[in-house]
Amino acid sequence: MKIKYLLIAAAVCLTFYSCKIMSPKAYKALVAQRDSLSTRTETLEAQVFQLQADTMRLHRQLADLTGTYTDLQKSNNKLNSNYNETSSKAKQLAADLQKREARLKEVEDILRKRDEATNALKNKLQQALLGFQQSGLTVDIRNGKVYVSLADKLLFPSGSIVIDEKGKAALKQLAEVLNKEPDINMAVEGHTDDKKVINLGQIKDNWDLSVLRATSVTRYLTEIEKVDPKRLTATGKSEFQPIDPAATTEARAKNRRIEIVLTPKLDELYNLIKQ
Repeated sequence: MKIKYLLIAAAVCLTFYSCKIMSPKAYKALVAQRDSLSTRTETLEAQVFQLQADTMRLHRQLADLTGTYTDLQKSNNKLNSNYNETSSKAKQLAADLQKREARLKEVEDILRKRDEATNALKNKLQQALLGFQQSGLTVDIRNGKVYVSLADKLLFPSGSIVIDEKGKAALKQLAEVLNKEPDINMAVEGHTDDKKVINLGQIKDNWDLSVLRATSVTRYLTEIEKVDPKRLTATGKSEFQPIDPAATTEARAKNRRIEIVLTPKLDELYNLIKQ
């Protein structure tokens, strides 16, 4: 035991002997170094805290950007889909427009031909009926149709439905032109003035007079001048489509008339419209 204690004492003495006694200057330097390390540690801890905060903020920004990118990707996909759909519709519309333009050109060509034929027919009729124009016959174009208007005094005695010789001569000249134009349809329209019919036997009123006069002209053209009856229609308009609505003798004379309406056959146009 004594030896043990001696050994411990020797160790303690050696320890104290090996310890170097610090000077005040060295101590102060050591303390300053410790304070500097402490300050740096605090600085590093603050930087670590800031870095952690920045990391969290960047994670949030990344999540937001990822969501925005996903939304943009969806929008882009939708836009691409809309673009493809719109592009397909645009191509279809362009094709439809091209077809419509082609059909429009066909219709315009047919109408141009109709107008050319109508003008040519008008000129032929004016030449053929030139001698009757001083007797109340006119030829004009309205709405793409040729109207041959014959005053009642040129065709009928007053209050009669029987065509006189002068009227027959005019209709004969008209028929000569029409028989050479098989593609022309005709409507014979009878018109009266607004004075009521009195004591004309079988003729009861202006309706009767207008219809029967139109029928007389139609019969003469088909039975005597051999115009194809399939091309003709007879109608009576009575007093209800006056040329001049004035209540004068001159106006009433204009309104008493037979109008032969000539229309070029437009089968080609009708077939085109049905397509």
